[in-house]
Amino acid sequence: MKLSKEFKVGLFMVIAITLLYFGFNFLKGIDFFSTSKKYYVAFQNIDKLTESNQVYLNGYSVGRVSDIHIQQRRNRVIVELDIDSDIILTDSSVALLNGELLGGRFIQLSIGSGGKALKAKDTLRSEVAKGVMDFAEPVATNLQTTLKNLNILLEGLAHNSNQLDTMFLRLQTTPMLINNTLRTANTNIDELGMSLKSVSGNLNERLAELKPTLANFKTLSDSLKVIQLNGTLVKVQETLTKLNQTLSRLSDGDNTMSKLLTEDSLYVNLNKLLLSIDSLANHFNQNPKHFMAPLGKSQKKIERDLNKQKE
Repeated sequence: MKLSKEFKVGLFMVIAITLLYFGFNFLKGIDFFSTSKKYYVAFQNIDKLTESNQVYLNGYSVGRVSDIHIQQRRNRVIVELDIDSDIILTDSSVALLNGELLGGRFIQLSIGSGGKALKAKDTLRSEVAKGVMDFAEPVATNLQTTLKNLNILLEGLAHNSNQLDTMFLRLQTTPMLINNTLRTANTNIDELGMSLKSVSGNLNERLAELKPTLANFKTLSDSLKVIQLNGTLVKVQETLTKLNQTLSRLSDGDNTMSKLLTEDSLYVNLNKLLLSIDSLANHFNQNPKHFMAPLGKSQKKIERDLNKQKE
């Protein structure tokens, strides 16, 4: 039996459409060869969640968003989840609405520990993860504060730059003032040098005039020294002459001093006197009664006492 071309084209179109349907659903995450269960989740805001977005458990895809419809009176959105029947959910399980940095949204399951197992078409608890803007809000606040501080700093720098400009303008006039000061100082130095030169010349003239006077003072001083020395020598000479005369008189022997120096009679008489004084002292020590009696003793009594002492 031959098939017509029309039948072949029609059969090809049916097969192509069927493959296209299954391929499109497969790309959406629908697996026709596995069983699944439907669960519901209620959100206040799904943040651009769409059908066919993936449902993940521990980072592994376990289902997809099969349907979304809004309940306007209750101000909420009901999301239908098509989850593999192998996944057992409990009343402590949570469906977390999360998103990627580039804007894609997905549902992340958190099974939880314990609890009663849910049946198909039961409702899961819902939560919404913090987005990038939620984390960025404190950063934006800090950034705003930083920008304000930066503006204050820039204003301070602008004020300081104005002060620096004023300072540089003043510094531009400083070299002129320094040059004028140096010119004045050079003029004063020249005048001072001329004055010193004049004073030096006058001093040299005065010194030249003083040289003869100094020479006269030197001559006068030498003369005074010679006069004083001559007078001293004359006095010494006179003293020596007198000393020689005194010594010659002592050597002549015609005066008392020469006799004391040359004769021994005075020495002999002095020795006799000393011996008599010594004998008198001894007699006084031995016989004080001879001297201490009221009228003393006679010569005879004294001789008699002496003879008794000798016997």
